[in-house]
Amino acid sequence: MKLATTALAFMALAVPGHAEDLTVGFAIAKSGWMEAYDTPAATAAKIRIDELNAAGGVLGRQIKVVEADTRTERADSATAGLDVLDQGAEMMVVSCDYDFGAPAALAAEGEGMISFFLCAEDVKAGIQGVGPNSFSSSVLAPVQGATMAEWAYAKREARTAFVLEDTYIEYNKGICTGFDWMFPQLDGAEIVGTDTFKNDDASIASQITRIKSLEKEPDVIMLCSVMPGAAAAVRQIRASGINSLILNGSAVDGSYWLDATPGLTGFVVPVQGSIYGDDPRPEVEAFNVAYEAKTGARPASQYAYPGYILIDLWAKAVERAGTVDGATVTAELEKMRDEPTAFGPRSFTSELHHQNTALMQIIEITDGKPARVDEWTISKPVPLDVLMGK
Repeated sequence: MKLATTALAFMALAVPGHAEDLTVGFAIAKSGWMEAYDTPAATAAKIRIDELNAAGGVLGRQIKVVEADTRTERADSATAGLDVLDQGAEMMVVSCDYDFGAPAALAAEGEGMISFFLCAEDVKAGIQGVGPNSFSSSVLAPVQGATMAEWAYAKREARTAFVLEDTYIEYNKGICTGFDWMFPQLDGAEIVGTDTFKNDDASIASQITRIKSLEKEPDVIMLCSVMPGAAAAVRQIRASGINSLILNGSAVDGSYWLDATPGLTGFVVPVQGSIYGDDPRPEVEAFNVAYEAKTGARPASQYAYPGYILIDLWAKAVERAGTVDGATVTAELEKMRDEPTAFGPRSFTSELHHQNTALMQIIEITDGKPARVDEWTISKPVPLDVLMGK
């Protein structure tokens, strides 16, 4: 009787609809400063998981989530990666930032398993820094800078630019890299000056003096910075009487910081989708509503979106592969060319597991109010050697 019961249990597992859960491990920051980035993207990922489960799961299996806290510590990231592996993870989701997500992703790579960074925009968060089974669905920082260069040239007739780089993190450098690559290629466009500052500088008076000493005020200032330094820099630039259009990257999306710059006008960023209810794609607003239903508030910035995208792309690749085996799923992901998602097409290749071109929504702040004003896709991908800083 005992043997018969065991045999029946085994047969039940083999029958569609009785397969064991498919386990996705989240080795992410649930505490520390990275939690503010990881939680929204992880919440978005879980929304997509809930949708997939409601539709029957993936490969006929319901998706189960297991988690471990990296505590925004590199050493704890590696521990968290091993923890979710011990909990049976068959794919791993890691922190938004390369430095804090890579140790966990390397644990997945050691098992030949797929890993996805929640929203990393450094090229190393993939093949170049982790290995062949690591991906990010977000848009590389240099693409954001290149988007701002080409859009401002085409739509605001920008011909002169001053580049002001915050040296705090690699992301800032990436934005400037993309702008510096694209803008001088445009007919008649010129970078008329460059300077740097530190995110925690109390004053950028010397940098402002350099801008004001130019023969003519530049058409645009490419400000490559993140909060809180970005808000302080913008406030000082405007207080000095400089009226140039200020450009930045996606990291300053959101209205949460605008009280620090009352009445701000002429500030533009590229984003993967608009959180403000004005995105032309109904799928984006449907997500915003679903996110609010789950959390009680709409997304605070576009950084929730890549979490939803990564689960969507991974699930498609698994279905096409017919397995969760890392190498086989990687091969399917690398076949994706302009794969449709709610937030625009995504592509991967055997050389790059990031987006080196993407449809971006353009958000402009006028009189302290952000709104979508346009969309743009750069005319050519950012080359790998530029992405690698060569």
